[in-house]
Amino acid sequence: MGGHPAGPLNGVKATVAIASGKGGVGKSTVSVNLAVALAQTGAATGLLDADIYGPSIPMMMGISRLPQSNGAKILPLEAHGVRLMSLGFLMPDGAPVIWRGPMVSGAIQQFLQEVEWGVLDYLLIDLPPGTGDAQLTLAQSIPLTGAVIVMTPQDLAMHIASKALAMFRQLKVPILGILENMHTFVCPHCGTPSPIFRQGGARRASQQLQIPFLGEIPLHPLICQTGDRGEPILTSHPDSPVADAFRRVSGALAERIREEMASAPVIRLA
Repeated sequence: MGGHPAGPLNGVKATVAIASGKGGVGKSTVSVNLAVALAQTGAATGLLDADIYGPSIPMMMGISRLPQSNGAKILPLEAHGVRLMSLGFLMPDGAPVIWRGPMVSGAIQQFLQEVEWGVLDYLLIDLPPGTGDAQLTLAQSIPLTGAVIVMTPQDLAMHIASKALAMFRQLKVPILGILENMHTFVCPHCGTPSPIFRQGGARRASQQLQIPFLGEIPLHPLICQTGDRGEPILTSHPDSPVADAFRRVSGALAERIREEMASAPVIRLA
């Protein structure tokens, strides 16, 4: 698993991995809404669905047609102001992905190097949960600006998230921060927030693991309903408190990206 990452993607200023230690934490939903929130600030934003075994972003973004080619590279599709690429665009509906590690690595390499992403301020990469081939391939293929760890509030989730954190540190990938999804459940009728887990797990994790805390996203039925319809809550309910929460977290992420890029060593190509 040695070797050095290849050069950065042409025209892409910041590449950010969105990761989690386990499935079921809403990582893809977070990735979609963070990408839309960044795009709504005027930033050129791309989203790569590298969750090979469960590519859900086409459904969440409401787009499913086949991408086209310019003869040399695959052209990303676009929805809600975000350029998109996903294995889900290329697979028949309902077809299972039964791949070994090298096939996963090959697919991610292709999506990175053979897609015409164009000029982007941000490319968010939604990774599969866990610490496997996809994460290793990504870290060894391009120099990542950093990684974001998504977790839920329980203390057990902190233990699981710490494994993802340790993996990225071992791969020398900067950690941009940790964010807490499903912070509270917001009643759709009265708007009252109720904790369904022990509160503050991600904030405690950020302190104990010494990584920045990016913020909290509540659990609201609207997030699931709009995602199932292919309408991210940032576009379907832009004035909602949940949309505001995503904007706050995306703002914190953008600031961390700026800090990380300012402190990174300058790479001069011969």
